[in-house]
Amino acid sequence: MKSEGKGRKKLLWGFIYIGVFIVAFAASAIFKMTYDPLAGEMHVDWNDSVGRVYTDIAYDEEEQNKFDLYVPADQTKKTYGLVVYLHAGGFAAGDKSDDATMLKWLTSKGYVAAGINYTLRNEINEASVYTMSQDIKKSIPIVKAEAEKLGYNLDRMAISGGSAGGTLALLYAYRDAATSPIPVKMVFELVGPPSFHPEDWTPYGLDKSSEAAADLFSVMSGNTITPDMIGTPKYDEAVKDISPYMWIDENSVPTLAGYGKYDKVAPFGSVKHLISALEENNVPHDYFEFPHSGHGLQNDNKIYLKYIKKINEYLERYMGIE
Repeated sequence: MKSEGKGRKKLLWGFIYIGVFIVAFAASAIFKMTYDPLAGEMHVDWNDSVGRVYTDIAYDEEEQNKFDLYVPADQTKKTYGLVVYLHAGGFAAGDKSDDATMLKWLTSKGYVAAGINYTLRNEINEASVYTMSQDIKKSIPIVKAEAEKLGYNLDRMAISGGSAGGTLALLYAYRDAATSPIPVKMVFELVGPPSFHPEDWTPYGLDKSSEAAADLFSVMSGNTITPDMIGTPKYDEAVKDISPYMWIDENSVPTLAGYGKYDKVAPFGSVKHLISALEENNVPHDYFEFPHSGHGLQNDNKIYLKYIKKINEYLERYMGIE
């Protein structure tokens, strides 16, 4: 009976977390319908002279294991860079189609671009941040193979995302880059939680309840975490596979990141671990703090535009176009 009670509590905390992320995602989507600082800067009149998109290509057996591949019209180059963008949605919602504007913009610049879906957490599966990251890892060889079938030889890549997708992008860039079939040259992302220390997740009250923290981060990591583990090396080991900053070393790829100072969804307190790790390991990086914004970054449009300009600089510096 006790174990059943713990299971129900863990599930409850998981749904609380997911629910908040979904609300934040929905609010952000509504905002962007009325005004999106990306719209003018990234708008592309998409047609066959710019590129083509191939949708819902399967990379594994699960329903959501699909990606969209955007390829430029120019097929004259010997090699191409790939830019992957992973969608937002609190690990429980969202779709690759949400990022069509970004993906078309990247393709118009001469890159092959891919929007990748991953199996989301719901009431009937046990998907975790870790299993989602493994989905992304499995997808990249298939993305490469499909691009080559179409005549695009990929020899370098950047990975990116927003919110949940930002975390997954950071994980691939830092944890999985060494085994990537395409050399990873950079990562850029916005508001992806980079760490999972209970004391930093104050909006959820996890700094005051080790039991709640253990339950929630068990759901997120896919590992069994108990309250007595928190603050110990055993806890760090249990969450390492979903904690991007723990994988940063002197060989980590250049990083561009942005976070809202008033973010209560992906708590702003967690960002310090990412920035400290990048600085301590002398990893080239640029960090944008949005001083008046929460998770949607809606109150700092000038900084948002500077971030977009910096994306261009990073792409030119680390990815190039041959």
